[in-house]
Order: sequence, then C-alpha cells, then structure tokens
Amino acid sequence: MLRRAMSGQDPLDGRQRRWLRGRANPLSPRVQVGQAGLSEAVIAATDAALEAHELVKVRLREPEDKKATARELARATGAELCGVVGHTVILYRRNEEDPKLDVPGLG
Repeated sequence: MLRRAMSGQDPLDGRQRRWLRGRANPLSPRVQVGQAGLSEAVIAATDAALEAHELVKVRLREPEDKKATARELARATGAELCGVVGHTVILYRRNEEDPKLDVPGLG
C-alpha cells in the first residue's frame, strides 16, 4: 500500500516540523511496530491513524536502524517525518477534506 506524497505540497520546513513536534508531545503512540518490523498491517494501521488524526506517534520496538525505518514508514504512508525521539516516530499527513491542525504556513 503506497500513499501519495502530501498532496503535491512542498515539504515541511524546520519551523513547521518543530511546531508539529510540540503538538505531538502529549500524544500517546497510536501504532506499535514489533520485532517483525514494517509489515502491510503496520503500514495500514499507520495510514488509518494518519487519516483520522493527521499527527501520530509510532513506537518502534528494538529497530535495527530507527531512522531508516521511520523514513520508510513515512514514504509508505505518504506522510512527513517530523522527528524521531528515542524509539518514537512522529508523522504528519494533512487531511485535505477535513484538516484538524492549522499548521503555520500551510494553506
């Protein structure tokens, strides 16, 4: 399952990523990636969470390369990678029909 990139918009800049990380701070992880790593089920669960919430945290369990796993998950879901804190990945994908967050600089 491969999602579109963020509707053809420019990638988020550092200020926007920082703003989103701040909004993600109180959130709990919505998806957990187990020892088996990324699977279609994990990608589908992340995609559904992004559709419902726009901004989600994903918890990685003992990844070999957490940054590579985070980039791959972002690519597979068409989301922007806002950051990796410990073993937690922060992803954002704007819901064009019903935006929930008013990210500075995004129309």
